[in-house]
Amino acid sequence: MKLCLLLNVIDPKIGGVMIMGDRGTGKSTTVRSLVDLLPEIKVVFGDPYNSDPGDPESMGVEVRESIMKGEELQVVLAKINMVDLPLGATEDRVCGTIDIEKALTEGVKAFEPGLLAKANRGILYVDEVNLLDDHLVDVLLDSAASGWNTVEREGISISHPARFILIGSGNPEEGELRPQLLDRFGMHAQVGTVKDAELRVKIVEERARFDKNPKEFRDSYKAEQEKLQQQIASARTSLSCVQIDHDLKVKISKVCAELNVDGLRGDIVTNRAAKALAALKGRDNVTAEDIATVIPNCLRHRLRKDPLESIDSGLLVIEKFYEVFS
Repeated sequence: MKLCLLLNVIDPKIGGVMIMGDRGTGKSTTVRSLVDLLPEIKVVFGDPYNSDPGDPESMGVEVRESIMKGEELQVVLAKINMVDLPLGATEDRVCGTIDIEKALTEGVKAFEPGLLAKANRGILYVDEVNLLDDHLVDVLLDSAASGWNTVEREGISISHPARFILIGSGNPEEGELRPQLLDRFGMHAQVGTVKDAELRVKIVEERARFDKNPKEFRDSYKAEQEKLQQQIASARTSLSCVQIDHDLKVKISKVCAELNVDGLRGDIVTNRAAKALAALKGRDNVTAEDIATVIPNCLRHRLRKDPLESIDSGLLVIEKFYEVFS
Protein backbone atom coordinates (compact mmCIF):
# COMPACT_ATOMS: atom_id res chain seq x y z
CA MET A 1 0.00 0.00 0.00
CA LYS A 2 2.74 2.45 0.98
CA LEU A 3 4.76 1.61 -2.12
CA CYS A 4 1.75 2.17 -4.42
CA LEU A 5 1.16 5.59 -2.85
CA LEU A 6 4.83 6.60 -3.18
CA LEU A 7 5.00 5.50 -6.82
CA ASN A 8 1.94 7.63 -7.60
CA VAL A 9 3.53 10.69 -6.02
CA ILE A 10 6.66 10.11 -8.13
CA ASP A 11 4.67 9.60 -11.35
CA PRO A 12 1.08 10.92 -11.10
CA LYS A 13 0.34 9.49 -14.57
CA ILE A 14 0.23 5.98 -13.07
CA GLY A 15 -3.39 6.82 -12.34
CA GLY A 16 -4.04 6.49 -8.63
CA VAL A 17 -4.48 3.69 -6.11
CA MET A 18 -7.43 1.72 -4.87
CA ILE A 19 -6.85 0.40 -1.35
CA MET A 20 -9.14 -2.38 -0.19
CA GLY A 21 -8.89 -4.01 3.21
CA ASP A 22 -10.46 -4.89 6.55
CA ARG A 23 -11.72 -2.09 8.76
CA GLY A 24 -9.22 -0.71 11.23
CA THR A 25 -6.11 -1.54 9.19
CA GLY A 26 -4.93 2.07 8.88
CA LYS A 27 -5.98 2.71 5.26
CA SER A 28 -7.25 6.28 5.75
CA THR A 29 -4.46 7.08 8.23
CA THR A 30 -1.80 6.07 5.69
CA VAL A 31 -3.34 8.08 2.86
CA ARG A 32 -3.80 11.20 5.01
CA SER A 33 -0.23 10.96 6.29
CA LEU A 34 0.97 11.15 2.68
CA VAL A 35 0.43 14.94 2.83
CA ASP A 36 3.69 15.42 4.77
CA LEU A 37 5.69 13.70 2.03
CA LEU A 38 4.28 15.62 -0.91
CA PRO A 39 6.81 17.80 -2.76
CA GLU A 40 6.25 21.43 -3.76
CA ILE A 41 5.18 22.41 -7.26
CA LYS A 42 5.15 25.71 -9.17
CA VAL A 43 1.69 27.26 -9.40
CA VAL A 44 0.30 30.53 -10.69
CA PHE A 45 -0.47 32.76 -7.70
CA GLY A 46 -4.18 33.20 -6.90
CA ASP A 47 -5.35 30.73 -9.54
CA PRO A 48 -8.17 28.44 -8.30
CA TYR A 49 -7.00 25.56 -10.54
CA ASN A 50 -3.32 25.45 -9.39
CA SER A 51 -2.27 26.07 -13.00
CA ASP A 52 1.23 25.04 -14.05
CA PRO A 53 3.02 28.10 -15.51
CA GLY A 54 5.04 25.87 -17.85
CA ASP A 55 2.37 23.48 -19.11
CA PRO A 56 -0.51 24.81 -21.24
CA GLU A 57 -2.32 21.45 -20.83
CA SER A 58 -2.94 22.00 -17.11
CA MET A 59 -3.78 25.72 -17.20
CA GLY A 60 -7.07 27.38 -16.48
CA VAL A 61 -8.62 29.50 -19.27
CA GLU A 62 -7.87 32.81 -17.48
CA VAL A 63 -4.17 31.99 -17.07
CA ARG A 64 -3.88 30.98 -20.72
CA GLU A 65 -5.50 34.25 -21.79
CA SER A 66 -3.07 36.20 -19.61
CA ILE A 67 -0.13 34.46 -21.31
CA MET A 68 -1.54 35.22 -24.76
CA LYS A 69 -1.81 38.90 -23.80
CA GLY A 70 1.85 38.73 -22.77
CA GLU A 71 1.18 39.49 -19.11
CA GLU A 72 3.76 38.54 -16.47
CA LEU A 73 2.54 35.69 -14.27
CA GLN A 74 3.30 35.61 -10.56
CA VAL A 75 4.62 32.12 -9.81
CA VAL A 76 4.83 30.66 -6.31
CA LEU A 77 5.85 27.29 -4.86
CA ALA A 78 2.99 25.44 -3.17
CA LYS A 79 2.58 22.00 -1.65
CA ILE A 80 0.64 19.47 -3.70
CA ASN A 81 -2.99 19.66 -2.61
CA MET A 82 -4.84 16.77 -1.00
CA VAL A 83 -8.62 17.05 -1.27
CA ASP A 84 -11.00 14.83 0.70
CA LEU A 85 -14.23 13.94 -1.09
CA PRO A 86 -16.93 13.30 1.54
CA LEU A 87 -19.53 10.62 0.76
CA GLY A 88 -22.38 13.08 1.20
CA ALA A 89 -20.97 15.65 -1.25
CA THR A 90 -23.44 17.02 -3.80
CA GLU A 91 -22.65 17.04 -7.49
CA ASP A 92 -22.43 20.83 -7.74
CA ARG A 93 -19.98 20.96 -4.83
CA VAL A 94 -17.78 18.43 -6.64
CA CYS A 95 -18.00 19.92 -10.15
CA GLY A 96 -18.40 23.56 -9.24
CA THR A 97 -21.48 25.69 -9.55
CA ILE A 98 -22.76 29.04 -10.77
CA ASP A 99 -22.21 31.87 -8.28
CA ILE A 100 -25.85 32.98 -7.88
CA GLU A 101 -25.00 35.91 -5.59
CA LYS A 102 -22.69 37.44 -8.20
CA ALA A 103 -25.22 36.77 -10.91
CA LEU A 104 -27.95 38.61 -8.99
CA THR A 105 -25.89 41.55 -7.67
CA GLU A 106 -23.52 42.19 -10.58
CA GLY A 107 -25.46 40.61 -13.42
CA VAL A 108 -22.51 38.46 -14.55
CA LYS A 109 -22.32 34.72 -15.04
CA ALA A 110 -19.68 33.70 -12.50
CA PHE A 111 -18.35 30.21 -11.85
CA GLU A 112 -17.65 28.96 -8.33
CA PRO A 113 -14.97 26.20 -8.62
CA GLY A 114 -15.62 22.91 -6.83
CA LEU A 115 -13.51 20.12 -5.36
CA LEU A 116 -12.30 18.91 -8.77
CA ALA A 117 -10.81 22.34 -9.45
CA LYS A 118 -9.08 22.31 -6.07
CA ALA A 119 -7.69 18.82 -6.73
CA ASN A 120 -6.09 19.74 -10.09
CA ARG A 121 -2.41 18.64 -10.05
CA GLY A 122 -3.02 17.19 -6.60
CA ILE A 123 -4.65 14.21 -4.92
CA LEU A 124 -8.35 13.46 -4.67
CA TYR A 125 -9.06 11.04 -1.83
CA VAL A 126 -12.36 9.19 -1.55
CA ASP A 127 -12.79 7.20 1.65
CA GLU A 128 -15.30 4.33 1.36
CA VAL A 129 -15.31 4.81 -2.42
CA ASN A 130 -17.55 1.73 -2.85
CA LEU A 131 -20.37 3.59 -1.02
CA LEU A 132 -20.15 6.68 -3.26
CA ASP A 133 -23.32 7.60 -5.19
CA ASP A 134 -23.35 6.33 -8.77
CA HIS A 135 -23.79 9.77 -10.35
CA LEU A 136 -20.74 11.08 -8.45
CA VAL A 137 -18.78 8.04 -9.58
CA ASP A 138 -19.70 8.93 -13.18
CA VAL A 139 -18.48 12.51 -12.69
CA LEU A 140 -15.17 11.27 -11.25
CA LEU A 141 -14.74 8.76 -14.08
CA ASP A 142 -15.34 11.45 -16.66
CA SER A 143 -12.79 13.85 -15.17
CA ALA A 144 -10.21 11.16 -14.42
CA ALA A 145 -10.41 9.95 -18.03
CA SER A 146 -10.20 13.29 -19.81
CA GLY A 147 -8.25 15.40 -17.30
CA TRP A 148 -10.89 18.12 -17.73
CA ASN A 149 -14.11 18.92 -15.92
CA THR A 150 -16.95 20.48 -17.91
CA VAL A 151 -19.85 22.19 -16.19
CA GLU A 152 -23.05 22.80 -18.17
CA ARG A 153 -25.54 24.76 -16.07
CA GLU A 154 -28.01 27.63 -16.43
CA GLY A 155 -26.79 28.62 -19.86
CA ILE A 156 -23.13 28.51 -18.85
CA SER A 157 -20.56 26.13 -20.23
CA ILE A 158 -17.22 26.10 -18.43
CA SER A 159 -14.26 23.71 -18.73
CA HIS A 160 -11.25 23.63 -16.47
CA PRO A 161 -8.32 21.24 -16.01
CA ALA A 162 -8.90 18.49 -13.43
CA ARG A 163 -5.88 16.19 -13.47
CA PHE A 164 -5.55 14.47 -10.14
CA ILE A 165 -4.25 11.30 -8.56
CA LEU A 166 -7.39 9.41 -7.59
CA ILE A 167 -6.97 7.50 -4.32
CA GLY A 168 -9.83 5.44 -3.00
CA SER A 169 -10.14 3.19 0.01
CA GLY A 170 -12.87 0.85 1.09
CA ASN A 171 -13.89 -2.33 2.85
CA PRO A 172 -14.79 -5.19 0.46
CA GLU A 173 -17.52 -6.37 2.86
CA GLU A 174 -19.52 -3.24 2.06
CA GLY A 175 -19.75 -4.05 -1.62
CA GLU A 176 -17.52 -4.10 -4.66
CA LEU A 177 -16.77 -1.32 -7.11
CA ARG A 178 -18.07 -1.12 -10.66
CA PRO A 179 -15.51 -2.62 -13.06
CA GLN A 180 -15.34 0.65 -15.06
CA LEU A 181 -14.30 2.57 -11.95
CA LEU A 182 -11.88 -0.16 -10.84
CA ASP A 183 -10.14 -0.02 -14.21
CA ARG A 184 -9.58 3.74 -13.79
CA PHE A 185 -7.37 3.12 -10.76
CA GLY A 186 -3.80 2.51 -11.89
CA MET A 187 -2.90 0.25 -8.97
CA HIS A 188 -4.78 -1.84 -6.44
CA ALA A 189 -3.50 -2.67 -2.96
CA GLN A 190 -5.01 -5.28 -0.67
CA VAL A 191 -4.50 -4.76 3.07
CA GLY A 192 -5.02 -7.50 5.64
CA THR A 193 -5.02 -7.40 9.42
CA VAL A 194 -1.66 -8.15 11.03
CA LYS A 195 -1.67 -11.64 12.58
CA ASP A 196 1.69 -11.47 14.38
CA ALA A 197 1.04 -10.75 18.11
CA GLU A 198 4.40 -8.98 18.64
CA LEU A 199 3.76 -6.61 15.75
CA ARG A 200 0.23 -5.88 16.97
CA VAL A 201 1.60 -4.95 20.40
CA LYS A 202 4.13 -2.63 18.75
CA ILE A 203 1.33 -0.89 16.81
CA VAL A 204 -0.74 -0.48 20.00
CA GLU A 205 2.26 0.95 21.86
CA GLU A 206 3.09 3.40 19.04
CA ARG A 207 -0.52 4.54 18.98
CA ALA A 208 -0.48 5.11 22.76
CA ARG A 209 2.80 7.03 22.42
CA PHE A 210 1.25 9.24 19.77
CA ASP A 211 -1.86 9.95 21.88
CA LYS A 212 0.29 10.85 24.86
CA ASN A 213 2.53 13.35 23.04
CA PRO A 214 1.92 13.82 19.28
CA LYS A 215 4.74 16.37 18.85
CA GLU A 216 7.37 14.16 20.45
CA PHE A 217 6.16 11.18 18.39
CA ARG A 218 6.50 13.17 15.14
CA ASP A 219 9.95 14.44 16.11
CA SER A 220 11.19 10.87 16.67
CA TYR A 221 10.47 10.07 13.01
CA LYS A 222 11.51 13.44 11.60
CA ALA A 223 14.91 12.34 10.22
CA GLU A 224 13.43 9.30 8.43
CA GLN A 225 10.58 11.42 7.08
CA GLU A 226 12.96 14.06 5.67
CA LYS A 227 15.13 11.37 4.09
CA LEU A 228 12.06 9.93 2.36
CA GLN A 229 11.02 13.42 1.18
CA GLN A 230 14.43 13.93 -0.44
CA GLN A 231 14.26 10.46 -1.99
CA ILE A 232 10.87 11.27 -3.55
CA ALA A 233 12.04 14.67 -4.80
CA SER A 234 15.14 13.20 -6.47
CA ALA A 235 13.08 10.32 -7.93
CA ARG A 236 10.65 12.81 -9.49
CA THR A 237 13.59 14.64 -11.07
CA SER A 238 15.34 11.53 -12.41
CA LEU A 239 12.18 9.74 -13.61
CA SER A 240 12.52 10.96 -17.22
CA CYS A 241 16.00 9.37 -17.48
CA VAL A 242 14.87 5.86 -16.46
CA GLN A 243 14.97 3.34 -19.32
CA ILE A 244 13.20 0.01 -19.70
CA ASP A 245 14.59 -2.59 -22.14
CA HIS A 246 12.49 -3.63 -25.12
CA ASP A 247 12.49 -7.34 -24.19
CA LEU A 248 11.18 -6.49 -20.70
CA LYS A 249 8.36 -4.47 -22.28
CA VAL A 250 7.51 -7.42 -24.51
CA LYS A 251 7.42 -9.75 -21.51
CA ILE A 252 5.13 -7.37 -19.56
CA SER A 253 2.72 -7.30 -22.51
CA LYS A 254 2.95 -11.08 -22.83
CA VAL A 255 1.91 -11.45 -19.17
CA CYS A 256 -1.04 -9.09 -19.76
CA ALA A 257 -2.09 -10.90 -22.93
CA GLU A 258 -1.90 -14.36 -21.35
CA LEU A 259 -3.94 -13.18 -18.35
CA ASN A 260 -6.62 -11.87 -20.76
CA VAL A 261 -6.42 -8.32 -19.38
CA ASP A 262 -8.92 -6.08 -21.19
CA GLY A 263 -7.47 -3.05 -22.94
CA LEU A 264 -3.93 -1.74 -22.72
CA ARG A 265 -4.09 0.12 -19.43
CA GLY A 266 -2.45 -2.78 -17.61
CA ASP A 267 0.62 -2.68 -19.89
CA ILE A 268 0.97 1.10 -19.63
CA VAL A 269 0.59 1.24 -15.85
CA THR A 270 3.04 -1.63 -15.27
CA ASN A 271 5.67 0.11 -17.41
CA ARG A 272 5.17 3.41 -15.60
CA ALA A 273 5.17 1.85 -12.12
CA ALA A 274 8.34 -0.15 -12.80
CA LYS A 275 10.11 3.02 -13.98
CA ALA A 276 8.94 4.94 -10.90
CA LEU A 277 10.22 2.15 -8.63
CA ALA A 278 13.63 2.18 -10.36
CA ALA A 279 13.74 5.99 -9.89
CA LEU A 280 12.82 5.60 -6.21
CA LYS A 281 15.71 3.16 -5.78
CA GLY A 282 18.05 5.62 -7.50
CA ARG A 283 18.68 3.56 -10.66
CA ASP A 284 18.26 4.51 -14.31
CA ASN A 285 17.41 1.03 -15.59
CA VAL A 286 14.41 -1.15 -14.83
CA THR A 287 15.14 -4.71 -13.72
CA ALA A 288 12.89 -7.80 -13.77
CA GLU A 289 12.80 -7.55 -9.97
CA ASP A 290 11.18 -4.08 -10.18
CA ILE A 291 8.51 -5.49 -12.46
CA ALA A 292 7.89 -8.45 -10.12
CA THR A 293 7.34 -5.99 -7.26
CA VAL A 294 4.74 -3.84 -9.03
CA ILE A 295 2.97 -6.14 -11.50
CA PRO A 296 0.53 -7.80 -9.01
CA ASN A 297 -0.72 -4.36 -7.87
CA CYS A 298 -1.06 -3.16 -11.46
CA LEU A 299 -2.98 -6.15 -12.80
CA ARG A 300 -4.85 -7.88 -9.96
CA HIS A 301 -7.98 -5.73 -10.33
CA ARG A 302 -8.08 -5.99 -14.14
CA LEU A 303 -8.53 -9.76 -14.33
CA ARG A 304 -12.13 -9.78 -13.21
CA LYS A 305 -14.59 -10.84 -15.87
CA ASP A 306 -17.49 -12.20 -13.84
CA PRO A 307 -19.11 -9.63 -11.47
CA LEU A 308 -19.69 -12.42 -8.93
CA GLU A 309 -15.99 -13.24 -8.67
CA SER A 310 -14.02 -11.54 -5.94
CA ILE A 311 -10.88 -9.70 -7.00
CA ASP A 312 -7.92 -11.93 -7.69
CA SER A 313 -5.36 -11.79 -4.92
CA GLY A 314 -2.41 -11.34 -7.23
CA LEU A 315 -1.18 -14.93 -6.93
CA LEU A 316 -2.34 -15.65 -10.46
CA VAL A 317 -0.40 -12.62 -11.72
CA ILE A 318 2.80 -13.66 -9.91
CA GLU A 319 2.51 -17.25 -11.24
CA LYS A 320 2.11 -15.98 -14.78
CA PHE A 321 4.97 -13.51 -14.28
CA TYR A 322 7.45 -16.23 -13.29
CA GLU A 323 6.21 -18.44 -16.11
CA VAL A 324 6.93 -15.72 -18.70
CA PHE A 325 10.08 -14.23 -17.14
CA SER A 326 11.91 -17.44 -16.19
